[in-house]
Amino acid sequence: PPIPPPAPSGQREESAVFQGNRMAETIRLAIIDDEPIVARRIKQIFRKDPFEIETFLAGKPALERMGRNPFNLVLCDIRLPDIDGMEILTHIKENYPLTEVILITGYATIDDAVKAVKKGAYYYLSKPFTPQQVRTIVGRAAECLQLTMENKGLPVRLSSSAKCQFEGIVGISPKIKELLEAVGKVSRIDCNICIQGESGSGKELIARAIHQNSPRMSFPFVALNCGGFTEQLMANELFGHEKGAFTGADSTKIGLMEAAQGGTLFLDEIDEMPLSMQVKLLRVIQDRKLLRLGSIKPIELEIRIISATNRELEREVKQGHFREDLFYRLKVILLKVPALRERKEDIPVLINHFLGEYNKAYKKKVQGFSPDALELLMKYSFPGNVRELENIVANAVALSEGALIHLGDLPEELRKFDVETFGIPEWLSLEDKEKDYIQKVLEATNYNKRKTALILKLSRTTLWRKLQKYGFQET
Repeated sequence: PPIPPPAPSGQREESAVFQGNRMAETIRLAIIDDEPIVARRIKQIFRKDPFEIETFLAGKPALERMGRNPFNLVLCDIRLPDIDGMEILTHIKENYPLTEVILITGYATIDDAVKAVKKGAYYYLSKPFTPQQVRTIVGRAAECLQLTMENKGLPVRLSSSAKCQFEGIVGISPKIKELLEAVGKVSRIDCNICIQGESGSGKELIARAIHQNSPRMSFPFVALNCGGFTEQLMANELFGHEKGAFTGADSTKIGLMEAAQGGTLFLDEIDEMPLSMQVKLLRVIQDRKLLRLGSIKPIELEIRIISATNRELEREVKQGHFREDLFYRLKVILLKVPALRERKEDIPVLINHFLGEYNKAYKKKVQGFSPDALELLMKYSFPGNVRELENIVANAVALSEGALIHLGDLPEELRKFDVETFGIPEWLSLEDKEKDYIQKVLEATNYNKRKTALILKLSRTTLWRKLQKYGFQET
């Protein structure tokens, strides 16, 4: 039978939702699951909340009921006896765009999760789940509904990505926009994520953005850099220890994994983790339990793990430096952060952002960079990425005595460093490249030929010949 048609728009009711910690009117919640026990348990989670809840064991009766009196929120299993949950999602978003849909399934796949979010699902929840997970997700969905309904006079409803917050992430390039769009989608998919990118490219900012836009946002975000730790130190940091577990353990210490309970654990430079420690981490991820050092009582763990690396983990696996089974546990979804040289249109935007920050920090009034200084920065390859650019701006603002930052205010190593030319539209001949490089060094040294010769490691006679060859005018 066809899906029941929606009720005429005049018959639809729009209940108010959460307003702070209270509710102006009862929120209507539908639970659709073909397992009666699951439906009852979910309903029981909200027994103390002022919800108007109806449960359904199939999809069509729920849609028929919705046609008469639309629900504000729908928790729907994907595999139902009559209609696929994806089909229900599509029908609801087409006919009741103010209704938020949370899909639940015992057969979670990343392809289905991505497809669900693209179709407009608020969240994709895999079984088994905890009562706290369901409460948190429904609470966030209710808050979004409230904001949407408060602004329903607007001609266009905000997209899911527009509702996301990306604190500290600055850029206008297509690559950064594509990355943030992906962040907005995966934030609502509760799975482990691996972030790959060069050092200084902003991997931790991306991890924090995922956390801040997920239902875990009200729980802790805990970060650990795995570089430079021995196995013993890292185990103590991650798992904690009981009093008396070893010499010097005078009190019980809670580890970072336990401290992140309900929230997100960010493991930076995961490729630096010792192999023996990787085995222990894998066991914790599989069992969702941890043991403090010196303890025999396991602790239930409910966290999301986001890892980051500046290497290709697949290559590390092939070389035997990283466990393959842990790799696939951590890299359910892979996000790649572009290097700054791949998004150079973001450089001026980032410069203005950092100028504002460091003008305020250093109580300066620097207005910007001179054209020649900005040109050098635009051509520079930034091996240290955004972090290097931030350090350059901070240093220049601190030392600047005028309204503009000039070439001479930039770090000496930057002025000496050759610009990267592989990104230009056409290839240069070796002679053209040499001429361009000599020109840059001359400008950086204010046409001091002795300094230019020292930087180029040429004799003054050889430099003079090259200046004659390339037609440089004597100054």
